[in-house]
Amino acid sequence: MTIKEVSETYDISADTLRYYERIGMIPEVTRTAGGIRDYQESDLGWVELVICMRKVGLPVEALIEYVKLYQEGDETFEARLQLLSEEREKLEEQKAQIESAINRLNHKISKYEEAVKTGVLNWEENSSCI
Repeated sequence: MTIKEVSETYDISADTLRYYERIGMIPEVTRTAGGIRDYQESDLGWVELVICMRKVGLPVEALIEYVKLYQEGDETFEARLQLLSEEREKLEEQKAQIESAINRLNHKISKYEEAVKTGVLNWEENSSCI
């Protein structure tokens, strides 16, 4: 697959794909004899991983470290496990914060829905973030 095809398939610019490769967020992409990028299935797997992980906020540095460890071989299994586990833990914390914010919003929304029906807005005494 050409870089243009990958760019269109994943809705990501060719410049971003080149950048990801240049800084080590994805391993060096397979190239033709003429030096043109020729994305293979394994290359696309890395692109998909990076897009997915970036969407959820994994830091660039963590992805670079993961690729570096992967390229060092099987002796880095434990280090990769540790890295991924730490990143999962951070995401779990973010998830809890998001769930808390959603719950608070749901509570506020229900109060406003009630107020729209009754014409009266009743807040509890301990209600915050009005």
